[in-house]
Amino acid sequence: MSTATAFQPPPPLTGGKLVLGSFAVALATFMNVLDSSIANVAIPTISGNLGVSVHEGTWVITLFAAANAVAIPLTGWLTQRVGQIRLFVGSLLLFVLASWLCGIAPNLTALLAARILQGAVAGPLIPLSQAILLGSFPKEKSSQALALWAMTATVGPIAGPALGGWMTDSYSWAWIFYINVPVGLFAAAVTWAVYRDRESPVRKLPIDTVGLASLITWVAALQIMLDKGKDLDWFASPVIIALGVVALLSFLFFVIWELTEPDPIIDLRLFKGRNFLVGTAAISVGFALFFANLVVLPQWMQQYLAYPAVNAGLVTAPLGIFAVLLAPVVGKLLPKAELRVLATLAFLGFAAVFFMRSQYTTGVDTFTLVLPTLLQGIPMALFFVPLTAIILSGLPPEKIPAAAGLSNFVRVFFGAAGTSLATTVWNDRAVLHHARLAEQASPGNPRYTAALESIQSAMHLSPGQSVAFFERGLNAQAIMLGLNDIFWVSAVIFVAIVPLIWLTRPTKGAMSGAAAAAH
Repeated sequence: MSTATAFQPPPPLTGGKLVLGSFAVALATFMNVLDSSIANVAIPTISGNLGVSVHEGTWVITLFAAANAVAIPLTGWLTQRVGQIRLFVGSLLLFVLASWLCGIAPNLTALLAARILQGAVAGPLIPLSQAILLGSFPKEKSSQALALWAMTATVGPIAGPALGGWMTDSYSWAWIFYINVPVGLFAAAVTWAVYRDRESPVRKLPIDTVGLASLITWVAALQIMLDKGKDLDWFASPVIIALGVVALLSFLFFVIWELTEPDPIIDLRLFKGRNFLVGTAAISVGFALFFANLVVLPQWMQQYLAYPAVNAGLVTAPLGIFAVLLAPVVGKLLPKAELRVLATLAFLGFAAVFFMRSQYTTGVDTFTLVLPTLLQGIPMALFFVPLTAIILSGLPPEKIPAAAGLSNFVRVFFGAAGTSLATTVWNDRAVLHHARLAEQASPGNPRYTAALESIQSAMHLSPGQSVAFFERGLNAQAIMLGLNDIFWVSAVIFVAIVPLIWLTRPTKGAMSGAAAAAH
């Protein structure tokens, strides 16, 4: 068995092998990123077909993200135990299996179990795809490898919603998962054919089983609490109280254990670094707001604007256009730019986009929906890379893989938690707005009476029908106002995070290949 000290990295690939291998690895990355957004527009359809509420349907997204977050820190240990190529191909094949199980799921419970498996086995794919690509290219062309990876990862948000909407409307929601089967099998077969002789060394390492168990416990308890809180009336329910206690105690135990364990599964001591702590907090909160809004927007369009799934997908598809176009520009700016300035521009850009959305009305037209989504690609291009460079700046090379895994874990988990909180807050705000609007809808209010008479006359409805029609309009208005609150608060939080970015130490210069792994 090879040892890490004796191992010599294989030479870069050339010719057809380089093209074919890069394509297969990039395709696997695309499939993984695509799966994180393709389900967003299908949630109302999935919920209706399985006979559950849209809020419960959102668990399809949040539980995938939570499982994915837990699996990410295990990538380094698994790579050393199994080998880089075997782990990548094995994860791909398990991802294919989990996707097929998602497609054939007869009920929500089976679908959620398959999504948890899918999220868990997807954990190693992103960091390993970067490592494999970097090893395929000569060192002087590492920037080309990272550019290829970034382009592939960014195209996912463009294709995901549109492809998911088209499949849901034209065939069945199950096909958003079935599509992974041929793509994943092809990518796994080609990757194995090209890279099987380039395996990394393996060695037996102990695993922090206690730390892993406590990590899974508090993440699972907290995510279930956030997902079920609305349905069970939060802390009026003993189940939610119990989940909260388990999450808190297991989290405290996890922190104490990891700080005293010589080989922790997550090195919490990294948070002692100012740039790592502040940068991770900024990117995680920002990603939570970004991802949560990416989930609720298509739901609103389908449920309350009567958009078909494919149309809702096309409205959200322009998100990645500017991100792709500006990626080379940002790459040229990095070596000489002050990264805190770029990150500040990203957060202010997000704030402007969400403020634009907070002005939506129930009669909003398609152009007004598309414009903020298109513009959102500009801050996206300035968001991940500069903040990742800030997070990993000043760390010794041997700490970068652990730091990348930890920051990625926190970011992805915040995305799952943020989605759960956003859907709950949206519902609560809609209920509040409905109550306030309904206070004015009393027979003693002449404006209400005049509105009913106008509806009855214009649409030739009976008094009872006109009341029902008015109530539907009032409910749609309350839902819209609740969503506007989400957008407005998101904009405020993005602005509030800007001073946090400037608490980091000045950082200038492009990321190294290892630093890019945090993305």
